Amino acid sequence: MTVVLLEALTFGLGRLAEAAHEAGRGLVLLTGDRSIYRHELSRVDYSGVRVVDVDTTDVRACEAALLKVPDLAGLISSTDTWAISGAELAALLGLPGPSVDAVRVLRDKGLVRERLYERGLSRGGLVAHDEFPLVLKDSAGTSSRGVWLVRGPEELAAALAEAAVTPLKGRLVAEPYFEGPLYSAETITWEGRTRLLGVLSRQLSPEPVRREEAAAFPVAFPEAELAELDDWIGRVLEAAGHDRGFAHTEFILTATGPEVVEINPRIGGALVGESLCRALGVNVYRDMVAMALGEEPALLSSARREVHRATAFVLLYPSTPGTLTGWSGLERLPALPGSPEWYPTAVPGQVIDHLADQRSCTGIVLAEAPTAEMALHRALSAAGGITPLIATKTG
Repeated sequence: MTVVLLEALTFGLGRLAEAAHEAGRGLVLLTGDRSIYRHELSRVDYSGVRVVDVDTTDVRACEAALLKVPDLAGLISSTDTWAISGAELAALLGLPGPSVDAVRVLRDKGLVRERLYERGLSRGGLVAHDEFPLVLKDSAGTSSRGVWLVRGPEELAAALAEAAVTPLKGRLVAEPYFEGPLYSAETITWEGRTRLLGVLSRQLSPEPVRREEAAAFPVAFPEAELAELDDWIGRVLEAAGHDRGFAHTEFILTATGPEVVEINPRIGGALVGESLCRALGVNVYRDMVAMALGEEPALLSSARREVHRATAFVLLYPSTPGTLTGWSGLERLPALPGSPEWYPTAVPGQVIDHLADQRSCTGIVLAEAPTAEMALHRALSAAGGITPLIATKTG
């Protein structure tokens, strides 16, 4: 029997291949650009993974490719961009999967905001364009693209002008701006039951850009506070309609309690999945395969585990736009504490021109420690000695 991936996150393909092999399943990746997975494909023996090149933006082309897969048993769609089409294809082919209607709601940040507000799980719904401060965002955006912090009329005018020439995946919505540290709740849900696997910290650049710079997992909240977050995230996901699968829910911990930023009905991106595996001491992608086959995930009811290895990762951005020629300082990593590892997200020769969001990230440094706090210190230290080398245009 075979499980198919409709695209995938940049990292985690190796873990998925291992999970599928352990389950005795074949694994097929449908992709419109296999270069996205260059790092993963270069590191692991993928003899058990078949890569099929297809226009994954064309649902009919994907359906045709899926019908050619022998013994097709499950479909995994672990990205925001392909979440809806993945749910539609699973339903069309009679495969296990989430409700198409539920995924459509979850992919609309405006609808989620209104649902949470109506159910008393947020202090604010969508707001008017003169209720400052506010956040303008693409209702179906990803990777912090199409997001503008607006603190007054001048910034509003500038944001609206920029939004007018920015391709949006959804519609432009305005939300309250909640102040406080940013976290994300990493959860797994099955048949309406949710388990909080841990909380990830998120470090952002200064206002107004608020670009993601670093993260650490799992945050050591006091037991009582963690229990409250566990109860809260369960109610949030139920209200939003998420009833199966991993979820990565970003929230601000304000002075009066948590406020959702967005809900992503998938495992976390960047190195969140890897952080989960190391912290829990188990390949969490086994449950991704299990759920694709219609089986209850083991993590939902497994005994609580002590933190196996805490991790942190830092994103490396260039200071100026231009063409990436490489990095300096990578040779230092083996001698540093925390067993730091390098995960490139760009290649030399690539043009970097969007410095305000994650599109300009050139690579990620991950480090380990007994606690997330120590891991973050180690990752920041390791990343501090690495510089993306940029050739700028002259003349």
